[in-house]
Amino acid sequence: MTAFDYIVVGAGSAGAVVASRLAEDPGTRVLLIEAGDNGKHLSVRVPAAFSKQFTTERDWNFRTEPEPHLDGRRLYHPRGKMLGGSSAQNAMIYIRGNRADYDGWARAGGTGWSFDEVLPYFKRSEHNSRGASAFHGGDGPMYIEDPRDPNPLSERLVDAMTASGLVRNPDFNGAAQTGTGLYQVTQRRGRRWTTADGFLAERPRNLTVWTRATVRKVVLDNGRATGVEVSRAGRTSVVRAGSEIVLSAGAFGTPHLLLLSGIGPAAHLREHGIDVVVDNEHVGSHLMDHPFYLLNFETTATGTLADAEKPIQLVKYLALRKGLLTSNVGEAGGFFHTGAASGAPDMQFIGAPGFFWNHGFTSHPTPAFALGCSLVGSISEGTVRLTSADPTAAPAIRFNYFAERADLDAMTAAVTRAREVVASGPMRAVAGKEIHPGPGTSTTAELEAEIRRNVEHTYHPACTARMGVEGHAVVNPALQVYGIAGLRIADASVFPRITHGNTHAPTLMVGEKAADLIRENR
Repeated sequence: MTAFDYIVVGAGSAGAVVASRLAEDPGTRVLLIEAGDNGKHLSVRVPAAFSKQFTTERDWNFRTEPEPHLDGRRLYHPRGKMLGGSSAQNAMIYIRGNRADYDGWARAGGTGWSFDEVLPYFKRSEHNSRGASAFHGGDGPMYIEDPRDPNPLSERLVDAMTASGLVRNPDFNGAAQTGTGLYQVTQRRGRRWTTADGFLAERPRNLTVWTRATVRKVVLDNGRATGVEVSRAGRTSVVRAGSEIVLSAGAFGTPHLLLLSGIGPAAHLREHGIDVVVDNEHVGSHLMDHPFYLLNFETTATGTLADAEKPIQLVKYLALRKGLLTSNVGEAGGFFHTGAASGAPDMQFIGAPGFFWNHGFTSHPTPAFALGCSLVGSISEGTVRLTSADPTAAPAIRFNYFAERADLDAMTAAVTRAREVVASGPMRAVAGKEIHPGPGTSTTAELEAEIRRNVEHTYHPACTARMGVEGHAVVNPALQVYGIAGLRIADASVFPRITHGNTHAPTLMVGEKAADLIRENR
């Protein structure tokens, strides 16, 4: 078949949701196009193995341009390239963000996107192990569970955060976000649960899924999106959509496709010899993520993730779905303010019962634990731009971290607070030598320099095709691209501002709401 009613590009955290929900109408023909494979690999299923996928064929393997405020470093940024997208490659932490995020979206022109209006979409997806409640769903396709076999060291980290002044919070997605506790995760009985598991495992006959198929651009005819140019099995062809095309290629992939299709800043498009269809300076602009700095400490505690690759752990996992391999690595957490306690918390702790550095590529010879600081209140913005009109060329990504001084100040304060957590009573008995930041970082200037040298990100790119009012955004509140009929966007790129927390859950919600918006327009 070369013509469908709907074409969805990208089978990740939102795309799989959109395609599945649209196909609930048996009279609708839906095509879901994914560049990667089916994602059925042991390293996908086993939670603790998520970083084993980095730089493999299941990873887009992005690199940023030299970052001007990070000593010119080029940051590695993995993105999932398989059914389930980055939901098949992330650390499975399920966080919606803060009520203020969505109320802020609504005030900025995102009519219909306030917290009270999006909460039903969060609940629709959830199959929460705690059951249905005012804040949670109990029978949705996405399993959200408490840690299957939490590490005692993670429990100790929570105790230490409590001792340092954070209140216990059993549900970061409930009435309040601040406080400390163990994260709920997207798992089912100790196995990772992706959007492919939840929405594509039992797909109807009217939903066609193409894997290992790469979309090169959107085909536009007289101001309307009518199809996509796709490479598959060594051949390039055009597939037509009778109703709409939905881009769910992520905060890097979606703006890249828009630019390749002639939608974006006119001068930039002309620079690469691309005809301008819609001049919109906001395409690929406003890129946001959460800068992330990890502290690591040696420990005398036993049973850390240093033992995860021992044969007994694989046996325990395969037989019982228990043990270290069920860990999402970042088990313990907390949300707090680095400055005045007003509004949404600007910082997130992510604690791991093991050493973690350089995206998991670097090891340490002795047992250790990590406590990461994710700046969920970051305000610096970057860009996604073309490097070439060739669709196979990777985009030019620049996060521009710490362009705003307030972001560096907040991160420095958080690292100091993290050191206080580790020095508190519950951790003092098991904490050993500080590996990172390590010696030579006692002054503010020294600590700032170390943060610039080694800060990374929390794998949360967003906002590059943001929603809002015309002239200030890429899509309207119905997620329709300004200036082009029949084209919508449903992924984290439409966030007007990045949420205060992990971005997988909000992206799921965008997919759910997008499907309803499309169905309303039939």
